[in-house]
Amino acid sequence: MQPSGNNALYPTANDQYTLVINGKPHGPFSIDELKARKIRPGDFVKTPAMDDYKEAHEIAALRQLFGFNRQPLPMQYFGSFDQRAIAAIIDWLIVFAAFIMAALVVLLILLLALPGDENKIIRIGITAGIVALTPIGKIIYNVKMEAAPTRGTFGKQLMKIRVCDLYGEQITAAQAIGRNLGKYLSTATFFIGYLMCFFSQKQQCLHDMLADTVVIKDRLDS
Repeated sequence: MQPSGNNALYPTANDQYTLVINGKPHGPFSIDELKARKIRPGDFVKTPAMDDYKEAHEIAALRQLFGFNRQPLPMQYFGSFDQRAIAAIIDWLIVFAAFIMAALVVLLILLLALPGDENKIIRIGITAGIVALTPIGKIIYNVKMEAAPTRGTFGKQLMKIRVCDLYGEQITAAQAIGRNLGKYLSTATFFIGYLMCFFSQKQQCLHDMLADTVVIKDRLDS
């Protein structure tokens, strides 16, 4: 009897798949159960007939069933950790500079409008508030530029890397928001979320995994 679930073009009700969830195998699951779990092209699955786990998009039966027509990017196209780190430093400097300039302008206006030492606390409070808004400004800056056709901030453009989905295409605003909010989780884990990129085939940090995004090199277009 021919094993089911590996190379068959059309799945059958008898196909059973073990699915990797959070790094651990679960199952086996039927085709209907996989559909209910909304598996993604990059999820690892295995049938009893297979020697090792494969990504779902590599299995003809699952491609046919779930419409995985696009192929994920080859591993050599992913941006390195040092490129991403340098780009992040550049972006923080850009955003900090913009907010500091805004704070200086406001401070100058307040100095002219509210002379006297009695208004010093008000001026300091307003200026500090502007600077405190920098992290929010950074998120807005990242989301706007990563979800734009440029697919990257000024820092990423200088380092010739960009953010995209698993297929190299422009991400949505929702993905950009999820990715950037997810950075707080990557930081809250004592930066383990960032270090996860060293153990990921796609060099994804935790926030990349949560948003289904990757960072690639510009040479993909060449």
